[in-house]
Amino acid sequence: MTNSSVVVDRAGLWDAEALSDVAAATFPLACPPEATPADIEIFLDRMLSGDRFGEYLSDPDRTVLKAVENDEIVGYAMLVAGRPRDPEVDAQVGAGEVVELSKMYVLPGHHGSGVAGALMEAAVETARDTGAHGVWLGVHQGNERAQKFYAKHGFTRVGTKTNLVGNQVHADFVFERVL
Repeated sequence: MTNSSVVVDRAGLWDAEALSDVAAATFPLACPPEATPADIEIFLDRMLSGDRFGEYLSDPDRTVLKAVENDEIVGYAMLVAGRPRDPEVDAQVGAGEVVELSKMYVLPGHHGSGVAGALMEAAVETARDTGAHGVWLGVHQGNERAQKFYAKHGFTRVGTKTNLVGNQVHADFVFERVL
């Protein structure tokens, strides 16, 4: 998929370190203000390291999409197939097959350039291609910019959940888009 000079495609194992670098640059920007640097570092080490991306890229239930501009990965999205593991979240999303939009981040210098929109379009198309009836995601309750972006792309708030960042539990909204 393309959006101007941005190409969105499926990432491969060879992209693991570059994806981890993008995650390290973008994840802290989306964290709630009360997240401590130590907790963010724990999360980065546990969930967004190059080794973890290698695991994600090898997992048949996950699809990692990369946004590339001028031969550089400038953003990524991760989809996870299957019903939510948390029974409370599972009860909040629609019936049938769903896909979680687990992660979606764009480097700051590319905000507002269409990269996030291209990633979202590719993520929804990928979910639709799997036969999913919906896409769901969690977003921090204080991240109004992201919430507006998701609403603009057809997502509605359907509930709440918690998210562990390091040793801190944070409150998220659950958003869903019916396909």
